[in-house]
Amino acid sequence: MKFDLQMFAEAMKESVAGKQLIYLFRVAEDSKKEDASAIAFPTENERNVTKDADTTATKDGTIRTPSVAEIEITSVLAKGDAIIDKLEKAMLADKLVECWEVNLAEEGTETNVGKFKSKYYQGYLTECSISSEAEGVVEVDLTFGANGNGADGYATVTKEQQEVASYVYKDVKKEEGNV
Repeated sequence: MKFDLQMFAEAMKESVAGKQLIYLFRVAEDSKKEDASAIAFPTENERNVTKDADTTATKDGTIRTPSVAEIEITSVLAKGDAIIDKLEKAMLADKLVECWEVNLAEEGTETNVGKFKSKYYQGYLTECSISSEAEGVVEVDLTFGANGNGADGYATVTKEQQEVASYVYKDVKKEEGNV
């Protein structure tokens, strides 16, 4: 009996490494002025989609209002990282924020060449917590509450954004350009 081993190889799935899932943010009113920014030194990302609901008692009985998706990010505070300050100011001023969850392991094909699979959200930062220990590094915890369900698509992620989010491979040859 003969087996088509190629058929089994194609069926094998690869896992996505944690550092390949990045989040980019931008205050919505800045969309014509600047690109979205990745948060430096993320240690943990979580998109938590649950359907908890608030209940309201009415004369006709209880009604339920489902909650929204939340994105939680923990990162080490980077010296000079302006995006944390921008996001905190946006939260305090109740400004709309854009968020992209980008999977660097899934590059686009055909019409999306040079882009990566992503999910786009608009919403509000609902928590910004900065903590520090005497012997540790400063950590930042952000919670982003999404409006609606988000939209699937493909995002352009620059080399600079990828480098901020994670180390990317660098060749041993000298770099081109001005010194």
